[in-house]
Amino acid sequence: MRVHKLSSLLLSAALAACCAGNAFAASSGAVSAGEAKVRLLVSGNSNTNSAPVFRGGIEIVLSPGWKTYWRYPGDAGIPPRFDWSGSENVAKVEVFYPAPKRITDGSGQVSIGYEDRVIFPLRITAKDSSKPVTLKLKLDFATCEKLCIPAEALLTLPFSADTSAEPLLADAEKRVPEKQEAAKPRSLAILKAKVERGKEQDGSDSRIIVTALARTVGKLDLFAEGPGEEWTLSLPEILKNEAGHVTFAIPLRGSRLGSNDAPPKLRLTLVAGEQALEAEIPLD
Repeated sequence: MRVHKLSSLLLSAALAACCAGNAFAASSGAVSAGEAKVRLLVSGNSNTNSAPVFRGGIEIVLSPGWKTYWRYPGDAGIPPRFDWSGSENVAKVEVFYPAPKRITDGSGQVSIGYEDRVIFPLRITAKDSSKPVTLKLKLDFATCEKLCIPAEALLTLPFSADTSAEPLLADAEKRVPEKQEAAKPRSLAILKAKVERGKEQDGSDSRIIVTALARTVGKLDLFAEGPGEEWTLSLPEILKNEAGHVTFAIPLRGSRLGSNDAPPKLRLTLVAGEQALEAEIPLD
């Protein structure tokens, strides 16, 4: 009887190991790229309203003292580029950027990005959610200390709808700035932006003034992007903060302004400690 019971236990363990070996993993293996290790993450069980849409992420773990960049890198740097063209049963992949921070190097230049570790959340739309998906990424990015090293990571992750959930993704998604909704009352909000013409005839002292509401705890910062890549704007400066009513200035001198002397609208990311908000604001 004992021998039969032991045999049954061993058979059950063997079957469990076999099933585990055939199951889809929630993450790819990490690959080395520059001064970083990169891997893909996924949660097969989607919590979105659309059945073929799954949650995923790109994790970059950096060597101590190294950084990588946001979609707009600041004074210098290389933004990440994501190529999903080799993927199978994938209609679309949307990449989300966690709120970044300013990083000053020894030369006085200020870049915008991440240190230590960052996860870029993904929304993966399958062509057919009843079939397995193979996510393939060619990631071009840079890791920088004092000098920048261009890096490339090639990653593959097959998964299906019953792939286990990846708990790291929930925390990563909380770090993505919320989209500002006009009708929703907030303690953190971007109110308006306008061009302020200076007194100098050459326009060298012209600037964009942004007003915001930040009745929250934490370090304040603002990041500004133009409507396209041809616009590169100087880093905003805080002019004043009066009881949570904050005024920022973006100097137009030193900005690359496309075909006009000021962009028609701005994409603004307001960060206050652990909270962050993103909005597109027309320029008055």
